[in-house]
This record gives sequence, C-alpha cells and structure tokens, in this order.
Amino acid sequence: MTGRSARRILGWAVSLLTIAGAGLVLLPYFWMVSSSLKTQDEIFRLPIEWIPRAPQWANYPTALARFPFEKYFFNSTLVAVAVMASNLFLCSLAAYGLAKFRFPGRESCFRAMLSTLMLPLEILLVPTFLVVRQLGLLDSYAGLIIPLAVDAFGIFLMRQYIMDLPDSLIEAARLDGCSEFGIYWRIILPNCRPALAALAVLSFRENWDQFLWPLLIASKESLKTFPLGLALFEGSFNASYHEMMAAAVVGMVPMILLFLLFQRAFVRGITLSGLKE
Repeated sequence: MTGRSARRILGWAVSLLTIAGAGLVLLPYFWMVSSSLKTQDEIFRLPIEWIPRAPQWANYPTALARFPFEKYFFNSTLVAVAVMASNLFLCSLAAYGLAKFRFPGRESCFRAMLSTLMLPLEILLVPTFLVVRQLGLLDSYAGLIIPLAVDAFGIFLMRQYIMDLPDSLIEAARLDGCSEFGIYWRIILPNCRPALAALAVLSFRENWDQFLWPLLIASKESLKTFPLGLALFEGSFNASYHEMMAAAVVGMVPMILLFLLFQRAFVRGITLSGLKE
C-alpha cells in the first residue's frame, strides 16, 4: 500500500467517524422534533418510527396555549439579550485593561478572577441571593440580569484574543490623539469580532437555558422564563410528552437562529482581523 493510499483511507476513516459522531450528537434533537409531531401513543410505540406518518402540527399551538409561553419567551429573550450585551461590553472592556495596560497587581487580579471559575454555581447562589435581596432586586428584571452581567470566562476569552493584537495599532491611535475609550471602541472591538461572536453565542446559550437562578429570583408569574415554563408544563401535564416536546422545540429555535447569525459574523471577523506583530 502506497503512502497516498494510506492517507486516503485514513481520511475516509476520519470522515466516517466525524459523520457518526455528528449523527450521535444530533440524534436526540431529531427525536425531539419527531416526537413533537406524533400522538402520545406513537411516541412509545415499538419499533420506533423516526418519521411520523401523519404529522400532528396541532401539537404546537395546543402546547403553547397551556401556559403563557409568549410571556416566558419574552422574559427569556430579554434576560439573555441583556446579559449577552453586557457581557460583550464589560468583559471586552475589562479584558482590554488586563491585556494592554501595565499597573501594579495586574497579574494578581487576573489570577484571582480566574480562580472564581473553579467555584461551582451552587456555592455562589446563597451569597449572591443575599446581596440581591439586600439591594431590593428580588422579583425584578434587574435581579435576573445584573448578577450575570460580567463573566470571568468572558474576560479570560477576550483577554487572550486582545493580547495578540499588535500594540502598534494602539500606539498609532494614541499618537493621533484618540482617547483610551476611543481606542477600545474603534480599534479593539473591530479586531475582536471572532472572539465577540464566540462570547455572544456562549453567553446567550448559557442564559437562555438558565434555570436555577430565575427559579430563586422570580416568584411572580410575569417574570418566569421559558425553562421555568417547561418545568411547570412537566409538573402539570406530565403525560403529554408530545406537547412537551413541541414546547421544547420552540425554545430551541432562538439558539439556532443566533448561531446561524453569528456564524457569518465569525467568518467575516476572521478575514478582517487577526493581525500579528
């Protein structure tokens, strides 16, 4: 066997393994969409029918009419978008200071911030809840958004990317009389589009799926988010799995749309940035 043939066989094997892995990852989502278009009896029928014979499109309006899901959807969107926007701004601003400024204790501050990534969410829930209660932010959008406005991982991600940007760009802007915030806004952010796109997707996904924190903060029905609505659905209609899957599919749509939107921004950002010294 020649070297070219061996490389070709290896390439085919890698491609097959990649396709098989992608299929395993996508299989639960396909099953969820398929179940949302079945009747209750068809979901548990053996052998499993992956494609419904008669799609039950009425499952979607029926499921969404069980609870005020439009309000839950709005609350989740508002919280996720607000937290994502604050993360993009505050994390990148803090990362710019940690990456390009020299001041005493910079590395100690960065290491202390990184150490918080080792703390599980459950440890931080009680002190964060007490602070939010003392500030009078319980049962409010501010209580849902402000504690999540800055993320240590977001600062770390942006700092690592900003450190690779040429210092000559910043020095040239300073010579031209640009302010530090102007440098951040006009130089740093346009050259960090790949990292910003990645942070946007990760932040939105994390906060769209957030369950435990809204469960503690939001006791009012008008402030409940989409994951809380799904939990209420399961508790009240635990036998209607086909309708539950329909509601879950609706909750998955914003994440898919955001990924498709920022995927293009990610590719465009790579072509417009990435300058090295």
